[in-house]
Amino acid sequence: MSSRDAILRLQEQMEISIKGQQALIRQMLIGLLANGHLLLESLPGLAKTRAVKALATNLDANMRRIQFTPDLLPADITGSDMLYQENGVNRFRFEAGPIFGNLILADEINRAPAKVQAALLEAMEERQVSVGGNTHAMPELFMVLATQNPIEQEGTYPLPEAQMDRFLLKLRVTYPANADELEVLRLVRGEELAKSGSATPNTVQAIAQSDVFAARQEIHGIYVSEAIERYIVDLLTASRAAHSKNADLAKWITVGASPRGGIALDRSARAHAWLEGRDHVTPDDIRAVALPALRHRLVLSYDAYADGLDADAVVNKLVQSVAVPA
Repeated sequence: MSSRDAILRLQEQMEISIKGQQALIRQMLIGLLANGHLLLESLPGLAKTRAVKALATNLDANMRRIQFTPDLLPADITGSDMLYQENGVNRFRFEAGPIFGNLILADEINRAPAKVQAALLEAMEERQVSVGGNTHAMPELFMVLATQNPIEQEGTYPLPEAQMDRFLLKLRVTYPANADELEVLRLVRGEELAKSGSATPNTVQAIAQSDVFAARQEIHGIYVSEAIERYIVDLLTASRAAHSKNADLAKWITVGASPRGGIALDRSARAHAWLEGRDHVTPDDIRAVALPALRHRLVLSYDAYADGLDADAVVNKLVQSVAVPA
């Protein structure tokens, strides 16, 4: 079985346990293949945590869950040096924290104080943590999937723009359609029967990590033409008010996308093209990942909010304003 067949089977297996969220599953796989971190945002009960668990269950990976709270300390996630006595001699030994896993579910990340967010930031960006003057590398497969609730503000610490920029994609989870919600009810009933022994549980054949690494190598070889590269740069430039030729965009956006946003577009578009079975990136691939790659990288002005626009609406206007390469 090829690496692409394995990843597509992973997608199919996730869709069995996550109903009505095909777009979310596809974007999570893009993040996995592009070796980036994801921020999942939605109202409570829309399967954010379940989606992460479904990915971990169907992938041969070690999942760790960290429930973020205001009293959390950096050592609670990174680990710390512990004092031990060996043969009458006191020694310090590093005890790894829950951050040392393959898939890290950072639940309600915006409830963590700044010091904890900073510790997580180093792990995300540098793929290592520093404790007691020593650095400890993360596993080769390391992906942070953070969740947050957009409506609860009490007792939260909003993520600063610098940390938001470290997430490859920001995914918004929406309500499922009525037919899908019926499937959710039946699915949960079936799982309860399986747990009680009244039904046979489904056996899951997990996808090997080697298939993910092989897929990433193939994605490195996806061709990106100069016209597509210029299209990415034009989108970034149009998002920056000082350089934007569109008066509305210049009015709506206070801070545009950074060069890291262009890297996110490039990596995500190559992963999308690979999933679609192509060996090159097209403008459709760029447009398919523009929302999750850019929505968290724009700082909107008061004019945008006064006009009733959110980040998604502005990104859509941005994409419409930039000419598509022939």
